[in-house]
Amino acid sequence: MITKIEIEQFLELTQVHPVLDARSPGEYLHAHIPNAISFPLFSDEERKIVGTTYKQNSREEAIKIGLDMFGVKMRKMVEEAEQITKEKNTKTILVHCWRGGMRSAAIAWLLDLYGFKVYTLAGGYKAFRNWTLLQFSNKYHFKILGGYTGSGKTIILHELIKNKTPVIDLEGLANHKGSAFGALGEQPQPSQEMFENKLAIELYFKSKDPTAIWLEDESQRVGAMMIPHALWDQMRNSPVFFLDIPFDERVNYLVRTYGRYEKQELIDATLRIQKRLGGLETKNTIEFLNDNNFEGAFSILLKYYDKLYAKGLQNRTNLQELLTNIACENVTADNYKKLHLNNITANG
Repeated sequence: MITKIEIEQFLELTQVHPVLDARSPGEYLHAHIPNAISFPLFSDEERKIVGTTYKQNSREEAIKIGLDMFGVKMRKMVEEAEQITKEKNTKTILVHCWRGGMRSAAIAWLLDLYGFKVYTLAGGYKAFRNWTLLQFSNKYHFKILGGYTGSGKTIILHELIKNKTPVIDLEGLANHKGSAFGALGEQPQPSQEMFENKLAIELYFKSKDPTAIWLEDESQRVGAMMIPHALWDQMRNSPVFFLDIPFDERVNYLVRTYGRYEKQELIDATLRIQKRLGGLETKNTIEFLNDNNFEGAFSILLKYYDKLYAKGLQNRTNLQELLTNIACENVTADNYKKLHLNNITANG
């Protein structure tokens, strides 16, 4: 039996059962429901042919052409669905297309006929996108992990995760560490739409925990990704736990982190910020890099990023009430213990 369900019930079921995205490969590649599997009824070219026929001729003619394309794929689709559900150890499957129309209906009919329990999403991916955008205006309980560049904030976020604390790793979702060097060693960034989809899902499920969600203190832009303004505004008005680590320790951490990359990659990243860094500092940084003096290069860069971060920190309207300073001697996962103690104290 095929059951059409609303978005939140659909999302809850995605935690257990596989999701098949019946849209074309191009639509899926641009953005999709996180963890959905591309299961296109039509290729990009076939979709174009059916759509053109629908507009220029008639709905009935488009359906006939679509049936010709669909018919030869039926067995393969059933076999692929069998393999997918076998891996998940389930006979239940979720299907959606763009608006919950013919594409998902056709695949749902086929899989139901074969014996799967099938759920379809009312309103399709369009309903999911509308839901996604609404998530950013909801009220959340955030705590922000702050600290100058090179403070090892990501290390501490991972320690929080190990200790079952709700965390949203914005840099992880964006495939970018936030600075001009942030793309080094990362996969290509997703589309803005895909970033928002992943972020909305994280917010929805992490906010079910009664404790606060931890996020790293970020500028609104993470590489090419933009944190939705309403959400970023909430972040800027949330408590900040600032890891206060000596400058030299942070330089050493950056040398260990970025010194392993190709020299030209580091030079190219430096050139991307030369207008803001300044001509002389850019020249000196590149000379240091060419001389393998990474400490000298990253010292210049760190002074630039420290000023940038300090400006963003001071722009908070209630900084004195929001800020908890945590003095740390070096960059280490053990700083989690200090953060934990300060968090308990801050909670009274």
